Amino acid sequence: MEAVAPSAAGAPAIRCAGQERDYPAFLERAARIATGLCRTGVERGDRIAVVLRNEPSHLEITTAAALLGASAVPVNWHFQHDELRHVLTDSGSKVVFVHTDLLDGVAAVLPDGVPIVEVPLPAGVAAACGIAAPPPTGRYPLLDRWLEGCEPLDRAAGDHPPTVIYSSGTTGRPKGVLREPVAPDRLDEAVRLFLEYFAVVPGGRTLIPAPLYHASPSQHAVLALAAGLDITLMPRFDAEEFLRLIEAHRIEQVQVVPTMFVRLLRLPKDVRERYDLSSLSSVVHAAAPCPPHIKHAMIDWLGPVLREYYGGSETGAVTWCDSAEWLAHPGTVGRATGSCGVAVLGPGGRPLPTGATGDIYLKPADEWPQFTYLGDPDKRAAMEAPGLPGYVTIGDIGHLDADGYLYLSDRRNDMVISGGVNIYPAEIEGALLALDGVRDVAVFGIPDEEFGEVLAAHLQTEPGVLLSAEAVRAHVGERLAGYKVPRAVVFEERLPRDESGKLFKRLLRDPYWAGRDGVI
Repeated sequence: MEAVAPSAAGAPAIRCAGQERDYPAFLERAARIATGLCRTGVERGDRIAVVLRNEPSHLEITTAAALLGASAVPVNWHFQHDELRHVLTDSGSKVVFVHTDLLDGVAAVLPDGVPIVEVPLPAGVAAACGIAAPPPTGRYPLLDRWLEGCEPLDRAAGDHPPTVIYSSGTTGRPKGVLREPVAPDRLDEAVRLFLEYFAVVPGGRTLIPAPLYHASPSQHAVLALAAGLDITLMPRFDAEEFLRLIEAHRIEQVQVVPTMFVRLLRLPKDVRERYDLSSLSSVVHAAAPCPPHIKHAMIDWLGPVLREYYGGSETGAVTWCDSAEWLAHPGTVGRATGSCGVAVLGPGGRPLPTGATGDIYLKPADEWPQFTYLGDPDKRAAMEAPGLPGYVTIGDIGHLDADGYLYLSDRRNDMVISGGVNIYPAEIEGALLALDGVRDVAVFGIPDEEFGEVLAAHLQTEPGVLLSAEAVRAHVGERLAGYKVPRAVVFEERLPRDESGKLFKRLLRDPYWAGRDGVI
């Protein structure tokens, strides 16, 4: 991947927590890293692992790998032990770039013979993450020393290389999604559509607040670089710092997840009104269902600048809707655009009528690369829709309305069957987030001798707020059917989410099912 030359006006740059590179400096350093990779034996088609927090070096290393026709595999730096070992081994990475404070965890599980390049943790990134920046260990080559004598690579691969992104492991072992190489003309079309759907112009200003080890922010960054956007990275999401950066850099476009909306709306009104957000023209969100009352509140605050898409690591964005479409179809995640398609199927692959809930199958855009799973082609084959070539499921359930707009019910793996009735926890979670004093919630099924499963709700409250289980049940019972009222209500100090807001629900659910047949 090569970034387009930015225009002189505005001098787009890449910045994060006190670091800033203009595009010439960024591309020169990426080309030197590419030479360093060649010197280390990395070739076209190989993979390297990037175990770094958000900072410019992350993007430089990713760009360097692409210049060679190799793939940079962004690794979730929260992974521990077996998860980390699995990704580093399964990816077959030839070199690993690691921040100093993460070295011990990586070194303990890295396959023998794989070289490590140590990347000092920038002070600004450390401060944003609330940790002290440790001194270099001296056990491994430091990035700048590793680059000594490396002239910029003077050649570039033709096609955009295959890419690998790992799931966050919220439902089990992380799986590697391998995307095929992309021809230059298809990459050009992907960049054009990115600019159109994200409502940003070449050289425009974007903010990336989510970790680059996730598929959406990673793809966002790749396309933003290819479009020559001015890019501001956040080392970690902080609601008020998010607003400050928008004002300071006159950010025009940002991509977020609904959890960030919740945290922004929790800010005191005077704090939210302290910052000038008038530069914003596009706030894109995806990755999880957004409770309707949260989205209404965000549109009331920011105006009709919200845009939503739905898809997965495997498919890219398939459906889109802007604020006006969503207000006309509350709760939708949009409808298929361009060459994309959506189908809702029942048992045996039978197409379901409008309004009927079933398994969602998606047809990616023509310019989106084909994919498989590293080491698991059978899993890829199992995703195919019977009788609908090119359509795959990523495990969600929902329905289409008469206008072709899609509505999500829940993940199939999260659906609870209680006494033969299908229950979708996302609906209950949305109701509980509207309860004063509730900051976060997870609803899931737990074993029950009579009904097979009943509902449990684990909640995190605002500091100083005391709620009773009875109040929680009464709130749900006043809004939803009685069988959707949680049987068990547990209050947690904090729910297990990662930096982007993804919830590791299995960590809460698995203990209830431990020792039962077919479950851990």
